[in-house]
Amino acid sequence: MIENNERIATKASLISIFGNLALALIKGITGVLGNSFALIADAIESSGDVVSSIIVLFGIKYSNKPPDENHPYGHGKAEPLVTFIAVGFLIVAASIIAIQSINNIQTPHKLPEPFTLIVLGIIILSKEIFYRIILSRSKKTHSTSLKADAWHHRSDALTSLAAFIGITIALIFGKGYENADDWAALFASFVILYNSYLIFRPALGEIMDEDMYNDMIDKIREIATTVEGIKATEKCFVRKSGMWYYVDLHAEVKAQLTVEEGHNIARNLKHTLIKEIPNIRGVLVHIEPFES
Repeated sequence: MIENNERIATKASLISIFGNLALALIKGITGVLGNSFALIADAIESSGDVVSSIIVLFGIKYSNKPPDENHPYGHGKAEPLVTFIAVGFLIVAASIIAIQSINNIQTPHKLPEPFTLIVLGIIILSKEIFYRIILSRSKKTHSTSLKADAWHHRSDALTSLAAFIGITIALIFGKGYENADDWAALFASFVILYNSYLIFRPALGEIMDEDMYNDMIDKIREIATTVEGIKATEKCFVRKSGMWYYVDLHAEVKAQLTVEEGHNIARNLKHTLIKEIPNIRGVLVHIEPFES
């Protein structure tokens, strides 16, 4: 299961890297030839996304290293740290786009070329497809950094859409509206900043072991009561490390059981939870006496 998730995440990251590289070149060339800074801004963001995707790939590889003497819980916390770096690239890209957009708004320039709309249409469609593919992989692998990478694609689709609208306005209304795509690029920079927060928040929660897994806790409690000997569950805590979850569970059993019987029940409970919820890597069971 671990190797399968890593393989899925690695493949998704490679799709991001090569997809962003190709689109960055297309956007940059089209933006220069078509007099559209919104497209050039898009190219800048995609270039940053290439570097970000490479870092995400490194983070996925490192976070899936097995536990060792110095890291008994594995290396999973590297993944949200990598997510912070990916968010940093988004913020830098948004800042560059905003500053340059403001400069271009104040500087007279020619109208964008009509053919830029065709290129933008293709880019929007491609980026939305990339977003859906990578997001699907992130949900399957429970990867925070892969989710951040998916939102890079969605941000790119949104900036391209803003550019499409801005260029359309400029071409329809003509002289005096040359900077419509610059305003579109400025708007897109704020969209990118907002998405940066949406990516950053859950990664921060993961680092801080925030209580964010109520659905999984409910499922754990439900499964636990199906194990022979378990009368009820008390405390249950879940924390995430990389693509994997660690569970601390207080389970209640008959008070008259021997230590060996309680131990066997706890072992069966642990194995059942790991079998039923494959993304659980470790379970610590504390046995409590059951009181009706």
